[in-house]
Amino acid sequence: MYKGFSLLRPIFFFTSFFVTLHLVNGDLSYSTPEEMKRGTVIGNVAKDLGLDLRTFVSRQARLDFEGTRKRYCDINLNTGDLMTSERMDRESLCGKKPSCVVKVDLVLENPLELHRVSIHVQDVNDNSPKFRENLIEMEIRESADKGNRFSIEEAHDADIGQNAVQRYNLQKNDHFILSVDNNKVELVLDNTLDREKQKEINLLLTALDGGSPQRSGTVVIHVTVLDANDNAPVFSQAVYKASLPENSPLDTILIKVSATDADEGVNGDVTYHFGHVSDDEVNVFFIDPKSGEIKVTGVIDFEESSSFEMRVQAKDGLGLTSYAKVIIDVSDVNDNAPVIYLKSLTNPIPENVSPGTEVGIINVQDRDSETNRQVRCSIQQNVPFKLVPSIKNYYSVVSTGQLDRELVSDYNITITATDEGSPPLSSSKTVQLSVADINDNPPVFEEQSYSAYVSENNKPGSTLCSVSARDPDWRQNGTVVYSLLSGEVNGAPVSSYVSVNGDTGVIHAVRSFDYEQFRSFKVHVMARDNGSPPLSSNVTVSVFISDGNSFMTELVPKAAHGGSLVSKVIAVDADSGQNAWLSYHIVKSTDPGLFTIGVHSGEIRTQRDISESDSMKQNLIVSVKDNGQPSLSATCSMYLLISDNLAEVPELKDISYDEKNSKLTSYLIIALVCVSTFFLTFIIIIMGVRFCRRRKPRLLFDGAVAIPSAYLPPNYADVDGTGTLRSAYNYDAYLTTGSRTSDFKFVSSYNDNTLPADQTLRKSPTDFADPFEDLDASLESFFATKWNVNPFIIPAVPKLSLPAPPLAHTHIFKPPTPHHTNQHISTYTNHTLIHALC
Repeated sequence: MYKGFSLLRPIFFFTSFFVTLHLVNGDLSYSTPEEMKRGTVIGNVAKDLGLDLRTFVSRQARLDFEGTRKRYCDINLNTGDLMTSERMDRESLCGKKPSCVVKVDLVLENPLELHRVSIHVQDVNDNSPKFRENLIEMEIRESADKGNRFSIEEAHDADIGQNAVQRYNLQKNDHFILSVDNNKVELVLDNTLDREKQKEINLLLTALDGGSPQRSGTVVIHVTVLDANDNAPVFSQAVYKASLPENSPLDTILIKVSATDADEGVNGDVTYHFGHVSDDEVNVFFIDPKSGEIKVTGVIDFEESSSFEMRVQAKDGLGLTSYAKVIIDVSDVNDNAPVIYLKSLTNPIPENVSPGTEVGIINVQDRDSETNRQVRCSIQQNVPFKLVPSIKNYYSVVSTGQLDRELVSDYNITITATDEGSPPLSSSKTVQLSVADINDNPPVFEEQSYSAYVSENNKPGSTLCSVSARDPDWRQNGTVVYSLLSGEVNGAPVSSYVSVNGDTGVIHAVRSFDYEQFRSFKVHVMARDNGSPPLSSNVTVSVFISDGNSFMTELVPKAAHGGSLVSKVIAVDADSGQNAWLSYHIVKSTDPGLFTIGVHSGEIRTQRDISESDSMKQNLIVSVKDNGQPSLSATCSMYLLISDNLAEVPELKDISYDEKNSKLTSYLIIALVCVSTFFLTFIIIIMGVRFCRRRKPRLLFDGAVAIPSAYLPPNYADVDGTGTLRSAYNYDAYLTTGSRTSDFKFVSSYNDNTLPADQTLRKSPTDFADPFEDLDASLESFFATKWNVNPFIIPAVPKLSLPAPPLAHTHIFKPPTPHHTNQHISTYTNHTLIHALC
């Protein structure tokens, strides 16, 4: 009989399987029988939503199941089919509920779209009717009247509807018939019993469902014929109802059932038992057989089961029974904190995203019900992101401001979800979000412009200066490469003069420079990053070439006090207005703390008293800048000798070559050769000068003598006390005929702020020769020591009396202007002017 039904079962599944679809307010609904194999197609979601498969895949379609429930179905992204992925047992999912619906969320991203998919699980006749016991023992007195009814516990079938128990069959016998009314099964005594004829009666009761194929269950009823007990227990209520909160403590008394039996003695003793209950209910509740109290013995979780329905049996001492129903409703307690699920996240996020960009999607779930299920979400920290509520409990994480990776490169976004329960429960989740770099910062040079100073006849490849630019971007966006911009210097490409190291920014000379050809030039250096597209910035580098064949020297008395005036630098700018406002600065000095220069006056003064520890040779490089845009500048070099008289002055060439000690040997050899070669020439020149001086003695007494221009440097500017100079100074000039190393020595000052004049020369004609005699002796000693040759005597020269400014020493030079970009910087002194011998 059952074998035939089992053969028809597969045919039934395929013939009874159907899918219905209706789309209302964005919802999809499907129907499928339970117990279908994995991979069975329920429906095509993509087709029902009107989406092509490429859109379906690109929008990352997926199914979200609430909580930790099993994934009973899944989506095939290649076909759009909704398929079963787990065994769906309607009885486990819904029990006796007439309708069993599995709800799942279909999520589509970009933009976020949510569809509620309802899968109606149809019942299949996969459960047979089953009695709680295989054998029912009954004792009936033979005195029982015809028509007496004896209750039999109905069979249980986990299926519903037509597949549940539909009818009962009682094996044909002589004493009992079966009465079924509203699922109440009773044995009806049709003929009186005669214990003497038949002491025991065995009846076979069969329960049949209405499924196809039909299933059945049987139980054997063993009737023992007795003599007296003809009253069964009677419950006080047909249905008992109770409620309790979830998580109630163990041994909590839920309800007490009560039944009475009219019989006396053993026939009236009633005991209580659970009828047919599931395994979960057996582990959760316990009934006291004597008192009828039902207690809690396990964990009650509203989220697992919100209600219980049980059958309670009352049985007297001789086996007569009756049944009552107990219904237990479980009330929800806020015992579940919200759970935050990160569904998607764009990480890292570019720093140039516009405000309002969606960077992530979160879903918040709370297993509680009603008010306890309502959740509020927020972002706690002060970060440029916010939560935007979307469909159901979905939220979009959206940027609210402009991001800057150079300021903040990583964000820890803490999302907090709080429910509406009492007391409220909350949970947090931290989302780490990185900001991706965008090449939005060009390299920036550390200075607005650079200046390089180099002496002529430099070595090719020597370093002129170094430029440096910083780029706050990351990796290749922040890697700076330096290069020269195309241009020309004196008609030749700038690359033929200088080169720049692309990695370090060090600028090197490509060739040797000649001061007589040009004295300054400008190059433009570009700093470019390796971003895409690359960003760049430019800077101007001014290269100044100093004359390697001449230098200017000043004498500073050893007894000079702090604040004493040493010299003054005067610059002339051909521009007018604010473009001609000049400022002076010392850019390099041997002892930075010894001398200072007036920013606007150009006066060079001592900052402190001269000490014995100070170097005799002091080198100053003075820069003057105008106030134009861009600012133009010029420089001059000064050498200060801390000495009281010319006899103490060392070989002057050594001063200009302090920084070239590596070539000292070569220069000494050349100097010795020069001295040896021209020694006789020097003797002849000296003798001629002495002879000329004896023939013209009156020159010593002239107040002013015209000096040939051959003895003066080019572009010499006379200073006579006009302009900003307040009074006149007297200068004594000592010149050697035809010599390029003539000495100018400052004699006296009429200003108290100038250097002491205790070393000045006397001006009377009779005393004029003495200093020359001392000078001759000094020079004799100088040449004997330095050159190891016979000294020569510098003849006396006419005394030159010139009007002088109030300052001890005055240097006049012109900085370059937009119309004189390569103008020579000339420096003159009325105190001491010394040129190299070679």
